[in-house]
Amino acid sequence: MNFQKIFNPQEIKRYYTGVGLILLLAVILYYHNPILIWATLGVFYLVAFHESLRLFSLKPSPFAYLSAVLIWIVAFFSSNPVQSGLMGAAFVAGILAYKTSFSPKYLFPLLYPTLPFLVLFSLYTQMGTMGIFCLLWLIITVAITDTTAYFGGKLIGHTPLSPTSPNKTLEGVGSGLFCGICFGLWLGIGPSGGFISSLVITAFVAITSIMGDLFESYLKRMAGVKDSGNLLPGHGGVLDRFDGILFGGIAMYCLLSLLFPFS
Repeated sequence: MNFQKIFNPQEIKRYYTGVGLILLLAVILYYHNPILIWATLGVFYLVAFHESLRLFSLKPSPFAYLSAVLIWIVAFFSSNPVQSGLMGAAFVAGILAYKTSFSPKYLFPLLYPTLPFLVLFSLYTQMGTMGIFCLLWLIITVAITDTTAYFGGKLIGHTPLSPTSPNKTLEGVGSGLFCGICFGLWLGIGPSGGFISSLVITAFVAITSIMGDLFESYLKRMAGVKDSGNLLPGHGGVLDRFDGILFGGIAMYCLLSLLFPFS
């Protein structure tokens, strides 16, 4: 085991940023205010939307940013933010078809990361009093999966996971999945209604969070960039940090909607 890999200056910067994000999360959860959660998610969403334009090789456009802002505002007043987002994307698709000067690729950022961020907000609003616990369950499960996969790969990793992301290893992913599931399932017993349902949902969240990481790596490779942005020192951009949460959130939302059909 080479501990120098996890204590170099770049990694220390990564840890400081991680601590800052944890403190931000703690403050938001402590105040548990719908407007604060909507606004905080909205800031991260708009930064992620900006980063996605670069990943999809699209030029920044006032129309694109306006679409993103309007969709997020409508989501706050909607009883089902995901449905409102789909309607917004369909409306934008119609405009793109009418205004031939716009590339149809501008629809891509309205699918990713827009819809996953709307899913996160929907988890909070549509699960009632359990909404805040669902977000906590999701974020902690993904964070533990990602963190232990990272350290596991650094310390014992040998076998590359995928050509898309050669720095990730099977050993690291195995470590991450094991730790994420073992810890996260206890957080989900309340929101999911039982041990078995929590185990199943947590497992899907952990697995899809890894898929989100790989998908983000694929987009960056196709765009020829190392990071989606530089907002978070040591981590890169918002999408670099939120990729697993966005994919894991979709899994949690879909499975919880089967257990507790959303109105």
